[in-house]
Amino acid sequence: MKEVSTNSNTKFHQTDRRRRLIIGGVIALFLAITPFLFYLYKYAPDDSKVWETSFFTVNSKGFSSAQAYIHALFSKITFVTITSLWFITSRHWWKWAILVPLIMFLFQLLGVINYNIGKIDEFDFWYALPIIIPTVLTLIWIGNEINKTIGDIDLREELEEELESYDVT
Repeated sequence: MKEVSTNSNTKFHQTDRRRRLIIGGVIALFLAITPFLFYLYKYAPDDSKVWETSFFTVNSKGFSSAQAYIHALFSKITFVTITSLWFITSRHWWKWAILVPLIMFLFQLLGVINYNIGKIDEFDFWYALPIIIPTVLTLIWIGNEINKTIGDIDLREELEEELESYDVT
């Protein structure tokens, strides 16, 4: 009977677990930071149409102030990123239903970027399609790749545990 070395399997198992822990930590950190993105508008001037810093300049683009524009923009960006992350990391069969609010938030984000304050939530669907379709397809692909990787990792862990139970030394 051939002796099976579990040293390399254990090392791979530890690095794989460490990688998953790091990815989970990054996701958790990102989720913890999102309220700060949402409230970023408070740093913009509420009495000016232009917000100038040493890094960037933001124009109000039809909004009453730069603060109103930043509030509308980052509230939509926050919900798009959180909903995208939820879709990508979900392993449930109903994850496709998450695309409905995600598309709605993308639609609204495009309305804010469109410069026309009167049509924020009425941005024409046909104008949004060239951006929404690649975004949704990319999210579907990323979600499938992550689920495939997680499934492979779970299967590998089960196989290693099964092999270790038969390992008689």
